[in-house]
Amino acid sequence: MANVTKKDLVELIAGKTGLTQVDTKVIVETLFESVARSLQEGNNIEIRGFGRFKIKKKKERVARNPRTGASVNVKEGLKPIFEASKELKIKINEKRRSSQSRVTGGDDVKSSGDKPSEPIY
Repeated sequence: MANVTKKDLVELIAGKTGLTQVDTKVIVETLFESVARSLQEGNNIEIRGFGRFKIKKKKERVARNPRTGASVNVKEGLKPIFEASKELKIKINEKRRSSQSRVTGGDDVKSSGDKPSEPIY
């Protein structure tokens, strides 16, 4: 399974919209900055059909250093969380089932190579 980078997203969106990669990069970076800023301000972000970004408070706790076994105090903090929508979960599982069918020899799906040319969403 390959990672999709910000550059990959810019290229994909630019190709689909006809925008330049420079303009598309500005849009993608602005989106990411807006999400981060909204979370910093304590807001949740809900994108219907995709999912929700929110902040979860983590309490102060004692953890262990896995190498030394020593106890370490971890301060309380905030953790960004993404919760996928029901629609996104269904799409991901549909794509996974199609891939498994291809691997197990099902003839209902045509293989186009290892990396999908289109995102699942």
